[in-house]
Amino acid sequence: MTAIHRNNVKVLGSGEQTIMFAHGYGCDQSMWRHVYPAFLDDYKVVLFDYVGSGESDATAFSTSRYSTLHGYALDVLDIMEELNLRDAHFVGHSVSAMIGALASIDASDRFKTLTMIGPSPCYINSGDYQGGMQRADVESLLDTLESNHVAWAATMAPAIMGNPETPELAGELEASFCRMDPFLANHFARVTFLSDNRADLPKVKTRTLVLQCQRDVIAGTSVGKYVHEWLPNSQLVMMDATGHCPHMSAPLEVIKEVRKFLT
Repeated sequence: MTAIHRNNVKVLGSGEQTIMFAHGYGCDQSMWRHVYPAFLDDYKVVLFDYVGSGESDATAFSTSRYSTLHGYALDVLDIMEELNLRDAHFVGHSVSAMIGALASIDASDRFKTLTMIGPSPCYINSGDYQGGMQRADVESLLDTLESNHVAWAATMAPAIMGNPETPELAGELEASFCRMDPFLANHFARVTFLSDNRADLPKVKTRTLVLQCQRDVIAGTSVGKYVHEWLPNSQLVMMDATGHCPHMSAPLEVIKEVRKFLT
């Protein structure tokens, strides 16, 4: 099976440079629809779904391959290899920020830049590090997801999205959560929320933009600052946007900052 089929890859635009958009947990490539059209005139745009998300081929799922974020990073590298991509601009939302970082460590020649939207190398508080949640809180969240996927989605989507003045956005995120197979949703969530990739940050040599939102319950401002401090070649932009999904709630601001970074 090719990665193009497995990950439901779409290639649009005809620019000489390539920009690749990678979705976050519980989402799919459709969440980029307010952002990627702005880049079609100047870039070749690559969209895809991780195995278990969107229109990917769920039969390709392997517990061993996807036991860590490295398995999802392999998805990214497989796609890049099949498309023969070099010096690509990678834009990753949420967990995809760390997935992109891991992929860039393994194959730095394939990446020209990384853009991390709401990144977190570790969601669990540890010593002086404040990831935002206690271990017990994460375990409780994951247990709830496993026991009642639909109720978990209904509770978490509004909190993650923020922006209560536009409830349709939370509704879209909730629907996306619910479309996932419950087993695959639970597996990806455990890998996402229990990962600790803090030690990987100094290994990332690719020039990186960290886009941080205000009032993000998943990856707070202290986490964005931490990522910036530990990435050797990065810049941090604190956006006016709020919540964890600015590519949906404030796409024009995301477009502006990514364009500024790339040019």
